[in-house]
Amino acid sequence: MAEAHITAPDTVQAMADAIVQQHGAAYEAFPPQPAPAAGESRDSVHRAALQACSQLGFIAHDAETLARAWAAQTRRLGGFDAARWPDEPADFGLQPRPHAQPFAACPQDLGLYAVLPDAQWVGRMARAGVPTVQLRYKSEDADAIRREVQAAVQAVRGTSALLFINDHWQEAIAAGAYGVHLGQEDLDALQPAQLQAIRDAGLRLGVSTHGYAEMVRADAASPSYVAMGAVFPTTLKKMATVPQGVARLTAYARLMRGYPQVAIGGIGLPQFAEVLATGVGSIAVVRALVNAPHPEAAAAELMQALRERGQAQPPAR
Repeated sequence: MAEAHITAPDTVQAMADAIVQQHGAAYEAFPPQPAPAAGESRDSVHRAALQACSQLGFIAHDAETLARAWAAQTRRLGGFDAARWPDEPADFGLQPRPHAQPFAACPQDLGLYAVLPDAQWVGRMARAGVPTVQLRYKSEDADAIRREVQAAVQAVRGTSALLFINDHWQEAIAAGAYGVHLGQEDLDALQPAQLQAIRDAGLRLGVSTHGYAEMVRADAASPSYVAMGAVFPTTLKKMATVPQGVARLTAYARLMRGYPQVAIGGIGLPQFAEVLATGVGSIAVVRALVNAPHPEAAAAELMQALRERGQAQPPAR
């Protein structure tokens, strides 16, 4: 890595301190993390940003991704600016647009995105007018999975709902679903030919991300949308990363502005305004619907909140 041109301050520690001073308030809720080794890097900005981003609570692979982007930003601008948090896609190595092999496009704003446990719930929320639904069906029984995916596809027929299938991409292709949603581990487990099979079938692809490094990895697949979270604490699944919060979500939304974006994780009606203020165009909910005393009424209230917020303050891009 070539040495970036540095203006002032001109020492690694001074630059790291300047970054923390400029951005510490936004990330004060995150405990400091051990800084990964800078290796043989002689780039002062890379080393300073690695130290600073670790101090601001970013885990090792996210701190490294940010440090590389900060160094790239400094080279591009011709000088170091502690106040300028990196958000230019090219500085992170994201693909130039238009992508060479993109997945089929989906709406820029997916609206209320309901993540649901079975086909019955999928049909219920689709009939209630929820614009985007996901079947997250957990089973070890291959026949049961196939039946549930087929039932979910049937359940949205006659509605305007867009149906994504979590994980079970082969069954989704066979049943003719609108799209597939994959977590990072599921995406990593696919061979290039398998990913191409999803693309060739015309299905949309959504990918879960939990930080900068995973966003970069997701971008390499040219998905239809990216999901970002968990924004707030959730008890629905064991998370490998801490809740990301709205400050990080705001930065993620700026970086991934070329994609439709879905915020997910512990979000209920009281959090809608602050989540939408980040610029994310869609919110995924689970408990806010399936645990509601009257799910159809809850869906109507959540969709109304999305419409009102969109009219009052269009998402910043």
